Amino acid sequence: MLSLQRLTLLDELDRRGTLAAVAQALSFAPSTVSEQLAQLEREAGVRLLEPVGRGVRLTADAHLLLGHARVAMAALETAESELAAARDTVAGVLRVATFQTVALSVLPAVLGELAARHPELRVDVAQREEAGATSGLQVGDFDVVLGEEYPGRPVPPSDRFDRVDLRGDRLRLATPSAGPWSDATTLAALAAASWALDPVGTAPGDWVRDLCRTAGFEPRVRFDGVDLITHVHLVRTGHAVTVLPDLLGEENTRGVRLLDLAGRPERTLFTLTRASRAGHPAILAFRDALAGAIGVGRERS
Repeated sequence: MLSLQRLTLLDELDRRGTLAAVAQALSFAPSTVSEQLAQLEREAGVRLLEPVGRGVRLTADAHLLLGHARVAMAALETAESELAAARDTVAGVLRVATFQTVALSVLPAVLGELAARHPELRVDVAQREEAGATSGLQVGDFDVVLGEEYPGRPVPPSDRFDRVDLRGDRLRLATPSAGPWSDATTLAALAAASWALDPVGTAPGDWVRDLCRTAGFEPRVRFDGVDLITHVHLVRTGHAVTVLPDLLGEENTRGVRLLDLAGRPERTLFTLTRASRAGHPAILAFRDALAGAIGVGRERS
């Protein structure tokens, strides 16, 4: 009988890429991971790993084995969800990955609601960008991921994930309320402005850059980073312009002039969980609390 625990290690290696990364993620010694995978090879009776450079990679037989193992692991995760649903209380630890605007504007209300209704449920939150959050969900570091989808940039679907859309979130041009660029009424009027944007390779950063190119210019990005509160402060003090989502909230954008963009574009907010875990009561409770909090008092005309 093949060991499910050792199969899990093989799955982790396939997703994380190196024995060291697996060991770090699972708090094992690298030698322990190697020994366990060697034992799995003996159980399977075929070679599962082959050397490549200083590391290893999975063989064709390993990938064949993993295809069956993942079906079994998903079935066990579904069983765990059904057992949890049979309990009278929602309990345990829920690991959530989110991005900044949700953490600032919505998450406190969600945590308060869950603490009041499900005091035995502990929610651990990590702020992550999209790639790291989805990767963490895939390898089991997170149970729920909050995502964002920008116009014309659909997030590729996966049958491994269960996605629930929350709402649209308007994106607006942000300029100083006085001084340079404060009288601009169109995106093209800001061709010479200094911009504060998320980095290249992030969904919001790439989307705004493409928007500017469509308007006929390459944005002069003088401030590159993912902290929207810093972006707001730079705009408020007259040093930059940017694009901000409504979810950031009026309390976080005081002193900034917000203008509609052509077409009134919106990003779509959503949650992801592994499909085999979508029925877990902790995830259902979190999604319910989030849906309630994210729709209250956040729309601007």
